[in-house]
Amino acid sequence: MKLSILGARVIDPSSGLDHVSDIHLEAGKIVAIGAAPAGFSAVESIDAKGLVAAPGLVDLNVSLREPGYSRKGTIASETRAAAAGGVTSLCCPPRTKPVLDTSAVAELILDRAREAGNTKVFPIGALSKGLDGEQLAELIALRDAGCVAFGNGLESFRNTRTLCRALEYAATFDLTVIFHSQDRDLAEGGLAHEGATASFLGLPGIPETAETVALARDLLLVEQSGVRAHFSQLTSARGAALIAQAQARGLPVTADVALYQLILTDDALIDFSSLYHVQPPLRSRADREGLREAVKSGVVQAISSHHQPHERDAKLAPFGATEPGISSVELLLPLAMTLVEDGLLDLPTLLARLSSGPADALRLPAGKLAVGAAADLVLFDPATSTVAGEHWLSKGENCPFLGHSLPGAVRYTLVDGRISHKG
Repeated sequence: MKLSILGARVIDPSSGLDHVSDIHLEAGKIVAIGAAPAGFSAVESIDAKGLVAAPGLVDLNVSLREPGYSRKGTIASETRAAAAGGVTSLCCPPRTKPVLDTSAVAELILDRAREAGNTKVFPIGALSKGLDGEQLAELIALRDAGCVAFGNGLESFRNTRTLCRALEYAATFDLTVIFHSQDRDLAEGGLAHEGATASFLGLPGIPETAETVALARDLLLVEQSGVRAHFSQLTSARGAALIAQAQARGLPVTADVALYQLILTDDALIDFSSLYHVQPPLRSRADREGLREAVKSGVVQAISSHHQPHERDAKLAPFGATEPGISSVELLLPLAMTLVEDGLLDLPTLLARLSSGPADALRLPAGKLAVGAAADLVLFDPATSTVAGEHWLSKGENCPFLGHSLPGAVRYTLVDGRISHKG
């Protein structure tokens, strides 16, 4: 179908484009930005005056919960929620049931994502079989089945030598490995950032060194093996500084941060609300400021939702007995717009961290507006607020932002030129 988007402020961070223009789509591609091609006659048009047209957001960590945990979410429900947040491409982590360590599981996820048609889905394969950190998964078979990178989540390898061999193998085939750096022993039994708030509440703490000790080791192994590495879910200012130092030495490393880590701190735990129970934990104000600066400078080039939907019962027990995680992909764009409202980032920079930055980190075919590129776009109104939860689509309501008025409202999300969400 031929579709024209008329009069939008078009922002493409990858090319530096930022001006009011029209966009013309045909056969799932962008065929022109500006004047329509000769002979082009739109079947449908969108009046986008006052709206921003940007590349569809790219979220590097969205737990879809399927297969295995459909009480928490399904591929259909969570991709629908993602589209409402402006997301057109997302990566799903390997913690499914069964674990995403075989081609069959990868193919099942991709088939169901195509059936749903809400967003494009790029699976992250398990680095080790069963995520048990002992035997290497069938990485090449998983790559051929559609996995774009490999990781073990917060599950540690039992043996550093085994991890090193896994990284060397991945480097041989130019595969990207995703690290969630947290030392198992230092974090064991912890529920909150080790600091004044945890002490006051009597909660067992997870020190900053749980991240930095593991991160320092992982960076040394990356340097030794030569593997392409992406460090996910950074939580500390010192962790971000270690990434900056590695990049300055020329290591092929990128990083992302969970959006909620840029907004919340461990002060949020003061009422023992399980909605703020996340792993790795919310950290101090100083850590939040360090992460914000790393995002601003580009050391951290991607902001992700780290969406983890849960059924209601999962958050009803006492704090320590609840399951960690926040359901947030549905609010990715409005929540991120608070960073513009706070003066931390300008709008083009924010959109870079939400689109071209994450796409480049994992070499995904996404995150840009260009003639010939896939017509994956988000159209949003920066002058209108979103009331979080007013039209909730995710199966997980474990979100501390419900009821909040947030800046910006997603009006249209388009995937391959087709409207997948209209707000």
